[in-house]
Amino acid sequence: MNYDVIIIGGGPAGLMAAIAASEHGARTLIVDKGKKLGRKLAISGGGRCNVTNRMDQKQLIEHIPGNGRFMYSPFSIFNNEDIISFFEGLGIDLKEEDMGRMFPVNDKAITVVKTLLDKMKELGVETRLETKVSSLDFNEGQVAGITLENGEKLEAAAVIIATGGKSVPHTGSTGDGYPWAKSAGHTITELYPTEVPITSKEVFIQQKKLQGLSLQHVSLSVFNPKGRHIKTHTGDMIFTHFGISGPIALRCSQYVVKALKKFKTKQLPMAINLFPDKNQESLFQELIQLKKQTGAKAAKNALKGQAPERLLHFYMDKAGIPLNKSMNELSNDTLRQLAELLTDFRFEVNGTLSIEEAFVTGGGVSIKEIHPKRMESKQTKGLFFCGEILDIHGYTGGFNITCAFSTGYTAGRAAAQPED
Repeated sequence: MNYDVIIIGGGPAGLMAAIAASEHGARTLIVDKGKKLGRKLAISGGGRCNVTNRMDQKQLIEHIPGNGRFMYSPFSIFNNEDIISFFEGLGIDLKEEDMGRMFPVNDKAITVVKTLLDKMKELGVETRLETKVSSLDFNEGQVAGITLENGEKLEAAAVIIATGGKSVPHTGSTGDGYPWAKSAGHTITELYPTEVPITSKEVFIQQKKLQGLSLQHVSLSVFNPKGRHIKTHTGDMIFTHFGISGPIALRCSQYVVKALKKFKTKQLPMAINLFPDKNQESLFQELIQLKKQTGAKAAKNALKGQAPERLLHFYMDKAGIPLNKSMNELSNDTLRQLAELLTDFRFEVNGTLSIEEAFVTGGGVSIKEIHPKRMESKQTKGLFFCGEILDIHGYTGGFNITCAFSTGYTAGRAAAQPED
C-alpha cells in the first residue's frame, strides 16, 4: 500500500498530525497498536481535557522547562490561540479557568477525542488499529515506509513518529518509538520522570501522620545537599503515604530528579512555607502580638488560624509546645521556632515514583537533530517527530498538550509538503 504520510501513534500529537497532513492534501494513514485512538487524550485533565493554555507566548515558554525555547518555531506555525480557534471551529465551545487553562465547556475529554476522529474521517484519513510496527524502512538515507510485525510493508514518502514517551503506559506510551529513532541515527537523551509525585523516608511520612492533608497557596522549595536554593513553586499540594503530591510537588519533581543525579546523593532537602507572602521575622512578630492579645488562651486554640489543625499540632509538637499550654507561657524563642516551622519546614526527600507513574516523560529524541519549523529529522529525509517522544516537556496545566498539538500540526503540514 502506498501513502504520502504514515503516522505511528494515535495520541494528541498523532491525531493533530493526521488532520494537518490530510488538510494539506496528503493521503494519510495512522497506525496504532491499541484498540482505540486518543486514549491518553481521553483521560487528560482528569477526564476533562485541558486542551491548551491561554498564557501569552513568553509565559507559555517559561512553563515548558524542558527545552521550551525550541517551541518558538512550531508556535509560529500553530500556537495556543490557533488550537483554541481550531477546536471552536469544530464546534467545541471552550472556557478559561485559573492560570489560563482551557477546557471544553461540557468538561468531557471524550468530546474532544470524538470531534478529532470525526474530522479525520471527514478528511479521509485511514486508520489501522491493533497494528504493531516492527521497523522503519529506508532507501538511500531517506525514509521509505514501515514494516509491520506481520511482515507487511507499507510505503510512504513521509513517516511521522508520534508514539509518546514512557509515562502512563496503559494508554500505549511504552517507549516504542525510541529504537526506531535510533535506527534513523538519532540521539535519545536520558529519560526520566517529570510531573510525578515525590517520595520521602521521613518518619512522619512513614507513620502517615499527615497523609491526605491538602495545603492551598503554599510554596514548596527544592534545595541542593548544602542547602542552596534550586527551585520554588507556589500553589497546592498534598501529603501522601509515600511523600508529597499535588500540582506544586509535580512541578518540583524534575528538579529533585536532576539534583539527586547531579550531586550523586540519596537525599535532598525540601521546604514548605505556609505563608509565601511573608518572611519568618514578620510572622514571628505577628505571633508575639497574638501572644499579647490571647494571653491565657490555650495555644492550640489561639494559633488555630496559622495552619490546618493536624499540621498545626504536628508543628507544635516539633516546637515542644503542649496543646493546652497557654499562650502567655510560651517563650519568644519557642514562638520563633514555630514561625520557622510555619515558613520554612525542612524535610528530606529521596526521589520520585517511577517514569511509568509520571504524567510526563523527560528526555527523548534530541531537539538538536530536528528542524524546528518542520519537525523533520536532520538525519533522515522524510522522517518527522512530534509530541512527547521529543526531548521537550512542560508543567501540567495544558502545556504538554499544547506542545503535542503544535508539533503535531507542524509535522503533519510539513510532511504533506516535502521540500525540494
